[in-house]
Amino acid sequence: MKLYTSARAPNPRRVTMFMAEKGMDGVEQINVDMQANEHRTPAYLSKNPLGRVPALELDDGRVLCETRAICTYLEGLQPEPNLMGEGYEERAFIEMADRRVELHLFSGIANWVRHSHPGLAFLEQPQFAAFGAAQGEKMREIAHWLDQTLAQQAYVAGARFTIADITAFCALEFARGLMKFRPGDEGMAHLQAYRDRIAERPSAKAPW
Repeated sequence: MKLYTSARAPNPRRVTMFMAEKGMDGVEQINVDMQANEHRTPAYLSKNPLGRVPALELDDGRVLCETRAICTYLEGLQPEPNLMGEGYEERAFIEMADRRVELHLFSGIANWVRHSHPGLAFLEQPQFAAFGAAQGEKMREIAHWLDQTLAQQAYVAGARFTIADITAFCALEFARGLMKFRPGDEGMAHLQAYRDRIAERPSAKAPW
């Protein structure tokens, strides 16, 4: 298999962290240079017509896109360690937690970055600064909710590490780098302690 990824991009990082947690090292990684517009070349668009990363090319030539779908495939390919739930009930609650983080925290950060950071203007034209600023505020509302959640439990979805923690950590690291967001500096001590704890996992360091 081949994973089309992009250096420092948060969604590919979610997949590589997921693979690292599972100890999967047999997937070839191919970097797509987005600053050089490689994601818009005919060759790449033939694999993913939407021009996004990541994309997983299977051994039979089919291409699977969208981060959550790729992780679902990898979970089925190598079920242990389990990251998406045992049984329908746990799977549902983990998916709920993961989707909340993805749709409200991760997306808010991405929208702020794409519309507020000059270095990302090549990805988002036109940029709408007011929209970016509003998304930054909404993201902080979700961060406060997550901070209170983590005051009561060790991980985003409950008592154990799951895909929801991968999504949350990669979102926080994206915000840490480009938004200079430090939860502890904004009164979110539980979220800061959680981020620091997840950062110590080997999967959080590779390939970064």
